[in-house]
Amino acid sequence: MSRSLEPSGAGLDISAVERDTGLSKDVLRMWERRYGFPKPGRDENGERQYAAPEVARLRSIKRLMDVGMRPGKIVRCSVEELAALAEQRIDRRRDGGEATLERDIVRLLQSHDAPGLQQAFVGLLMRQGLQRFIVETMAPLNRAVGEAWMRGALQIFEEHLYTEQLHVALRTAINAFPRAVGAPRVLLTTFTGEQHGLGLLMVEALLVPEGAQCISLGVQTPQDEIRRAALAHQADIVALSFSSSFPVRPASDGLAALRRQLPPTVALWAGGEMTRRLRRSLPGVVIIADLGTVAGALADWRERTKPQAPAAAVVAS
Repeated sequence: MSRSLEPSGAGLDISAVERDTGLSKDVLRMWERRYGFPKPGRDENGERQYAAPEVARLRSIKRLMDVGMRPGKIVRCSVEELAALAEQRIDRRRDGGEATLERDIVRLLQSHDAPGLQQAFVGLLMRQGLQRFIVETMAPLNRAVGEAWMRGALQIFEEHLYTEQLHVALRTAINAFPRAVGAPRVLLTTFTGEQHGLGLLMVEALLVPEGAQCISLGVQTPQDEIRRAALAHQADIVALSFSSSFPVRPASDGLAALRRQLPPTVALWAGGEMTRRLRRSLPGVVIIADLGTVAGALADWRERTKPQAPAAAVVAS
């Protein structure tokens, strides 16, 4: 059940709706023109005012967009129809221990217990180790938090609390490893428009224990700047992360263009939930749809780039 902080009996202005739903003002205005929804009223100054039912519906639409649904397909749906679509996308296949942990984490988020959340993450990291925590625990937790957000059981700020506390725990664990200075040098970033950076940190957490040297640019790096950074850092691999909400076509086109811009000796990796929706291979791009395959991709890169032993000289008699 949604626990919105909006005042009862009062409309919200467009800035408040932007904060509450995560939909930008430009998107709200565009939908109003294109789809006739939302239909805000106006206050005495002519400023848009959004009623609580509209805000709830917008929030539900944003949740479904975050898992890859197109707004044009769902913007005219009722709240009940949106809830049904969310239920269809929830993965209920959990074992007992996994489900209990997920419920505990969601409860900590709902109670806004940041110290308790950090303590839980640190305890799991100590018991499991960094790589096992990423593959076996963090990926299912991310899905559970996303599903709780889709159901309206978590607010945007609570989801942000989860991400921030994970960032702190993972960065601390990564920094405990000695800094690698050899190969490969891996440049990590996202395309412009991809604001989710947790995937980058997860990949870094899998690569650093394997001796890779990771250089993270954070999120939303323009394509030409990725090329410049790869050359400046003499990167061996450029790795891009895509969340489920990133559109497939711009990702495919951007990866193809970046592949042409990068030297052939620089490997290009793409990973994240969006890559599961790719229906064709991209020449020269290694797709890593499953975090469990990161170590294997690194081993393959090392095998392909291993110096060849010189051929034995033939001496004529």
